[in-house]
Amino acid sequence: MADFTGSLTDILNFVAAAGGLGTAAMGLVDASKAFRGGPSNIGFGSIESALSPFLAPLGAKSAAFGKAEVLQTLKANWLNGVPKADQKAKAKSLIHLGLSKGNAARLAAAAGVDPKKLASLAQKTATGDQPTQDEVNVLGQFDAVLSAVLDTAYERGDQQYRNAAKCLAMLVATILGVVGGWIVLGNGPTPSFTIHDFALSLLVGLSATPLAPIAKDLTSSLQAAVSAARALKR
Repeated sequence: MADFTGSLTDILNFVAAAGGLGTAAMGLVDASKAFRGGPSNIGFGSIESALSPFLAPLGAKSAAFGKAEVLQTLKANWLNGVPKADQKAKAKSLIHLGLSKGNAARLAAAAGVDPKKLASLAQKTATGDQPTQDEVNVLGQFDAVLSAVLDTAYERGDQQYRNAAKCLAMLVATILGVVGGWIVLGNGPTPSFTIHDFALSLLVGLSATPLAPIAKDLTSSLQAAVSAARALKR
């Protein structure tokens, strides 16, 4: 029973150390966003690429808001972590804002809708005339396609960001784990940092990031198991 309790205690210490290291690594990755956005820039390329057919017709400078200004606004929202629903709504409204009779044909081609009806709608919107039901229906089709493109772009971009952030956190945690193991185990009264010590430090580093979110609950469960084992011993 003593060996079993000791093993649980060792596992408890391992989980606590890994969880703390993972939290520290994620904090360091998050702090790197202070340098021109850091890892927050990851994923926006997918959004820019997916929206390119809808933004290219706006030109460098449109009457209202050009392609460069739209991308600058969307990237600012992305870097600041604005809720995705709000980001997609802002992107759609800015593309609507840039719609004109001159670029309606290219925007219609991007969405696969009737270019003449979309151009007529843009003209009537500019002059304040009442659009026909067919023109309103074309705008609905345009919005449906644009919404699907935005959903795909933002979900893919978000996935790329999350995966990259986790990989960066794991890399940082692994480096910190090995360096920390060397400092603790290799600088004692009899300095020694064996292959076993290196492997253990590497294992702590690699497992730190996935363990961090559940470390508290897992530690509590192991503490309860240790307490139960000690109670049985008595």
